[in-house]
Amino acid sequence: MTILRDRAPRGLSGVLAGGLVALAVTVCLVQWWASTSGDPGPGRAAVAGHVLAALSAVVLQLAVERSPGRVATVAAWCIVTLAVAVLWFGWWT
Repeated sequence: MTILRDRAPRGLSGVLAGGLVALAVTVCLVQWWASTSGDPGPGRAAVAGHVLAALSAVVLQLAVERSPGRVATVAAWCIVTLAVAVLWFGWWT
């Protein structure tokens, strides 16, 4: 049971970190495409927020993969929280 409790957040955090990176790349490409076509696009703040969140998630995921025990679990849950915050503030509101 302990292995499942420790490994589940780590696996989920890896998927979410990859998703945040993919989302940041997509938002950057949409902003670039919008600026070349004269459309407003998502804006600099949205691009900066997504890129910052993706970079933070990658750094935290490195801590998840390289740290033992509780440090890795806390870092994994920080990535989950970060992903929820990006989705909430960037997409649902």
